[in-house]
Amino acid sequence: MSIRVAGRRRAMASLTAAFPGAEVIDVTSKAPEPWVRLSPFYPHGGIPVPYCEDVTSQSVEGIWQALKVFRGSDVDPTKLEVTTVKGLKRTVRRHGPVQGHRTGLRGGRLLSYETARRRIYLPAYRWVLEHRVADLVERLRDKEDVVLLDYTTNGDVADPASPLSHAALVRLYIEGRWPREGDADASDAVGDHMR
Repeated sequence: MSIRVAGRRRAMASLTAAFPGAEVIDVTSKAPEPWVRLSPFYPHGGIPVPYCEDVTSQSVEGIWQALKVFRGSDVDPTKLEVTTVKGLKRTVRRHGPVQGHRTGLRGGRLLSYETARRRIYLPAYRWVLEHRVADLVERLRDKEDVVLLDYTTNGDVADPASPLSHAALVRLYIEGRWPREGDADASDAVGDHMR
């Protein structure tokens, strides 16, 4: 079994030439059913929010955006309730530079980018893989040769140069190489900020 990750913007002719005989599957928010359900933007509902007891989100991206803190804007719990794949992003252009991710909606600490990836994004996305799309994961496991398409191909949690690829995370999960969620140092917070 072979799983590779490639950029969604590549032409199909380029993908076919690079991966002859492989089944190409788009797993982005623009993908068809059922594979769109692997997108972190997909509104599965009931996803536990890290650091928030009894709080859930519609999507993984909703959690990531809700807990993001900018210079001009704190957490945004409304992102947890978004039931479409649109209207989730919060941008630097609108809110100012990102200060970190808060440890919960009322948390007193801000986590650095890598630590937030490990303690917020990874647990939330893994929960979806195990509780919402386990059937799709099994279907991928059964395939001989597959290429997953994503907008980014970065599977290194410690590499902040580009966004983390959820397709790469699917691959790591299936291969039993899931990144360790607690690897970032506990002191790797950007400060104790309370509003």
